[in-house]
Amino acid sequence: MPFDPARIRQGVCPCLSGEQYAECCGRFHRGDADAPTAEQLMRSRYAAFVVLDSDYLLRTWHPDTRPAALDLDPDIEWRRLDILATHRGGPLDAEGSVEFAARYRSGGERGVQRENSRFLRIDRRWYYVDGDVG
Repeated sequence: MPFDPARIRQGVCPCLSGEQYAECCGRFHRGDADAPTAEQLMRSRYAAFVVLDSDYLLRTWHPDTRPAALDLDPDIEWRRLDILATHRGGPLDAEGSVEFAARYRSGGERGVQRENSRFLRIDRRWYYVDGDVG
């Protein structure tokens, strides 16, 4: 079942982990904790797109590739995140990648963004570097 954005008000995390938002991606968005793996950072960044948290997206973007600003489109309704593959990116790794498909609706049309994202871990904190969109 695709993620229903209205469910976030009921506490369901948009990353589809099955956990409550406050204990899942919400704790990362609030700054209470850092994502311990590249996949968890990927999930929390997806959730940040859902809840339009551009500050979190910029905070978790590697400084070498981070844009000066980020203008999120509230008309894009992110519906579902599917993790297709991960390579490294564990709590003790220095780098990792996550391949995903993010399904969305915009203007009545459905779409899928597929990306293989690269992450680096610096001083025990994961950062999104860039991704190959496919």
